[in-house]
Amino acid sequence: MAEPSKRQRLSHINSSSQTSSKSLSSIFTDSQDEGLEGEGRYVEGSILRITMKNFLTYDYSVVYPGPNLNMIVGANGTGKSSIVCAICLCLAGKTAVLGRGDKVGLYVKRGCKKGHVEIELYKRGGNVVIFREIHAENNQSLWMLNDRQCSQKAVEEEVKALRIQVSNLCQFLPQEKVGEFAKMSKIELLEATEKSVGPPEMYEYHCELKNFRNKERELENIVKEKASFLEKAKQRNERNKHDVNRYYEKKRHLDVIELLEKKKPWVEYETTRKELEGVKKERDEAKKQLLSLKQTQAPMVKKIQQIEEQLKPTEAQIKAKTAAIKEASLKCKQKQDQLDRKNKEIDDIKQKCRLKQMEEEDHQKRISNTRRTIEDLKAELAKVGDQPDVTPRINAVNADLRRIQEERAKIEGEKGDLRREKDNLCAESRMLEKKLNDMNNMMNAKEEKLRGRHRDTHTALQWLRQNKQLFRGNVYEPMMLVINVKDHRFAKYVENHISFHDLRAFVFQRKDDMEKFMIEVRDKMNLKVNSICAPEESCSKRPPSRNIESLRRFGFFTYLREMFDAPDEVMSYLCHQYRVHDVPVGNERTKSMIKTVIEEPYLKVLYTTEERYTVKRSFYSNKISTSNSAVHPSQYLTITVDAEEKRQLEQQMKSCESKLRDIDERMKALQKEAVALDRRDNELLAEKKRLSELKGKKRQLEQKISTKQDSLKQMEQNIIDLKKIEEETKEKIAAVNAEKVTIVTAFMAQMKLRAKLTMEKVHLALETVGLTAEKNKLENDCREGASDLRTTDQKCSRLEQRKVQLTDQCKGLLKRAKAICKMQPDQSLPEDLRNVSVLHITQLLRAFSKLPDTLDEVDAMLNEERSRAECFTGLSENVVDEYNRREQEIKQMEKELEEKSNALNAYRQNISEAKERWLNPLKHLVEQINEKFSAFFRSMQCAGEVDLHSENEEEYDKYGIRIRVKFHATTQLHELTPYHQSGGERSVSTMLYLMALQELNRCPFRVVDEINQGMDPVNERRVFDIVVRTACKETTSQYFFITPKLLQNLTYAEEMTILCVHNGPHMLSPNQWDERAFVRRCLERKARA
Repeated sequence: MAEPSKRQRLSHINSSSQTSSKSLSSIFTDSQDEGLEGEGRYVEGSILRITMKNFLTYDYSVVYPGPNLNMIVGANGTGKSSIVCAICLCLAGKTAVLGRGDKVGLYVKRGCKKGHVEIELYKRGGNVVIFREIHAENNQSLWMLNDRQCSQKAVEEEVKALRIQVSNLCQFLPQEKVGEFAKMSKIELLEATEKSVGPPEMYEYHCELKNFRNKERELENIVKEKASFLEKAKQRNERNKHDVNRYYEKKRHLDVIELLEKKKPWVEYETTRKELEGVKKERDEAKKQLLSLKQTQAPMVKKIQQIEEQLKPTEAQIKAKTAAIKEASLKCKQKQDQLDRKNKEIDDIKQKCRLKQMEEEDHQKRISNTRRTIEDLKAELAKVGDQPDVTPRINAVNADLRRIQEERAKIEGEKGDLRREKDNLCAESRMLEKKLNDMNNMMNAKEEKLRGRHRDTHTALQWLRQNKQLFRGNVYEPMMLVINVKDHRFAKYVENHISFHDLRAFVFQRKDDMEKFMIEVRDKMNLKVNSICAPEESCSKRPPSRNIESLRRFGFFTYLREMFDAPDEVMSYLCHQYRVHDVPVGNERTKSMIKTVIEEPYLKVLYTTEERYTVKRSFYSNKISTSNSAVHPSQYLTITVDAEEKRQLEQQMKSCESKLRDIDERMKALQKEAVALDRRDNELLAEKKRLSELKGKKRQLEQKISTKQDSLKQMEQNIIDLKKIEEETKEKIAAVNAEKVTIVTAFMAQMKLRAKLTMEKVHLALETVGLTAEKNKLENDCREGASDLRTTDQKCSRLEQRKVQLTDQCKGLLKRAKAICKMQPDQSLPEDLRNVSVLHITQLLRAFSKLPDTLDEVDAMLNEERSRAECFTGLSENVVDEYNRREQEIKQMEKELEEKSNALNAYRQNISEAKERWLNPLKHLVEQINEKFSAFFRSMQCAGEVDLHSENEEEYDKYGIRIRVKFHATTQLHELTPYHQSGGERSVSTMLYLMALQELNRCPFRVVDEINQGMDPVNERRVFDIVVRTACKETTSQYFFITPKLLQNLTYAEEMTILCVHNGPHMLSPNQWDERAFVRRCLERKARA
């Protein structure tokens, strides 16, 4: 620290005295000239004075910082961070920047209705004094700028003009926001750096570039859309062009059809007229031919009539002979049928005789077989008669069978009981399984929420479940999965009290297991996960500071630990880290008595129905400062599962499974016994059957022999007499043959009669054939003439009808042709043509001359033209109109596209120029920061670098600053993140980055609050040396470094200003403080030592 004679500027900080405010000159009368001379070293916007009254821990205090490094030192709770809060709030900063209470009224000292903060900023041409009075009751503020009342907006503009940015973590880093710096994205870090150390226009250029890029995208999209629309319009019109051509082609065909339809009636009329002339001529010739044929036919008709008269009696005789022949033939057929029946009757008699012979042969064979069987049975009966009696053995077998039946019934009864018991156990097991599945589904819902919020943690969870065997101690899944809130209404308190980083953290019993896990998932799998190690000594059963019964009068009903269940290691960590065993939860009564509640000792954190209160007590004055925040609704822990109930269900499930296994084993044993009994039963039944058969065999043999002998006597008595049957058969055949002789005699008489009648019929037929031949010749000659006569007569009638038809047709065709050619019915074609314009007649005749002259050719051409015209479907004049309209639109769109393309090219040129103005200085700035940052890390035997990072050079909103550090020689450079580095490493990296910015000296001051708390002594000493060397240079701006402690034997510089913060009831007022006397006494005490 500098000698007293060299340092006349002094800060007086007191938290309990009530002194009036004094001006700068009145307090430092002895050093006014030196102070004014010192102000020349201040950067514009630096803080000259901070005055606080009734603000947080201060009754009244004035602080006078130095132009370089200001080290604010004091024990915890003395009010160091209160100075940071005063700077932020007086310079129009938001309460969110500080990370404390969200209402400005909370920064007024407890028990006071209002407080104020005043800051004097250095500015060439006249300092700026900003005054803010805060009212606790309504959270309102009164602003004054240079002793004139103003709005907050005016203060914000003045602060911005002086390049002060309290919301920029690169310039203003409060205690509660130290961890936020490492969480800043590369993009946020770049913007904060631009605002902090870049030229004023750099951030503006960046914003301008981002806006340009957005507008460029808009123009690109417009150009792309217009080009696409233009191309589609051209394609549509190209398709329509084909339709237009088809439309004109169709019109041409329709015109030809119209001409053909005009000419066709005249061609039809002319064709019909010519045909009519031919029909008239042909009809006259046919009439002459008909008259000549009638005169030739008369003599032949008379001769034919004479022959027909001769044929009539002969044909009658032939018919009579034919009827007699038919009757004789019928009688012959009847006699033939009688003969066939008699032959069949003889065959039937012979067949019956043969059957009797075969039956007798079979009868003799059966008699022989029966005799042999009787002899065999007698021999077997002789053998059976020598064996002993088997009745006692049969009785013994029956007794064994009854005993086996009893044992089988007993086994079946036991099996029935076991089956019923098994059914009951299965039903109970299904019920337990359903309850467990319901609980597991609730756990799965928790897991789905984890995957949606933090996928890396979920991936690590899956890995852990597959590799739990790798760890020696207990390993627990993320806390949010293993914590079970007893009542879903309590979930919000637990979730608000435990940070989300710990809720998604894995909990390990052993530290080596945690290190192994982090190597696998963080280093190898590159996952961002959190893990913690439970305390070696369990804290889960640690008692609270006070019994809950003593707090019930304030509305407290339980401690936070009693609201949830968790494994022992997890609960131990939460008790150790979050003191959940000592955090009471109250109700609305607690809220209404909050002023009394916070006065109670041992209460540091407490909850009411909707708010959380944090109470801090000064170690020196025992003064209380509180902050409160709203309790947010729970997102992850509302799904509750009763762990004890789940454990009981699992035990019951295991018990059911064990009983089921025992029942299955017993059933198997009973089944084996039943099988053995069945086998023994079968053996005894076989033995009984054998003995029974042996006992009844003799009786059966005797019965069989008797039966067979009776059968043999019966067969011997029923022998058939074959000789008698043969004689009867011969007699029957002789009688049938006699009947056949009579039938044959009658048959021969009828045959002779039929032959005689046939010969007579033949003579009559020959006579008829001669007359018929002569008649046929005459008829043929007459028929030829009659056919010609009939044909000629029909032809005459047909031609007459055709003449009439063609005459009517000619009249109709002529009338139709005249109508088509617009002629009057009583006018002829030449008169009509004279009345039509010469031009029209000439065009019509010229068109007719090009068309076919025959009706077939006209029809063929007309069909062809119609077919071609029908091919052009769906066409109208609208197609042509639409085509012409779109052609105009395409021309307009081409013009607009050209204009937009030109505008886009001009815009790209502007972007290129703006990029040059922004990117080159930015690269130079980042190189400067990297040079300082790397040098600071090298001085600490570590490595670090800063670079400008962008995945796409054209995406200006994706540019960012990337910080990469390496603290161990065996590792690689890793990007600074909230997960990879330890807390101390993040603090060192943050501090050195801020010091790299400090030398660039663009902002008037920087504030860093307690950033050295997580550092080890070696890094803390190195960082302190760098801060002193950098911040005490004449070229740097003002720097505030707040710390509760300092290492021994640090290196200090004369440019430093050390502000020692004390508080308590016995502090001197600022005007009673004597710096020279204090230094003198210290030196004397040191000399005596």
